[in-house]
Amino acid sequence: MTQLQPANPLHGITLEQLLEALVERLGWDNMAKAIPIRCFSNDPSIASSLKFLRRTPWARIKVETLYLEIVAAKGEH
Repeated sequence: MTQLQPANPLHGITLEQLLEALVERLGWDNMAKAIPIRCFSNDPSIASSLKFLRRTPWARIKVETLYLEIVAAKGEH
């Protein structure tokens, strides 16, 4: 049974959607400055970033936090 998460601002947003919104808003260069990880600075792509973020919980948390600060805070998701 699926649990409802009304207080979770990331509920219903996939990691891919989150990354696409950040890339559109900030671009890869600014994302690499905000979160210095190689998948954002060396030949960045959505696919390579998704692979890394799915395996690296600390990096995913930083990306989700950046999304909440930049995109969701402005009501653009």
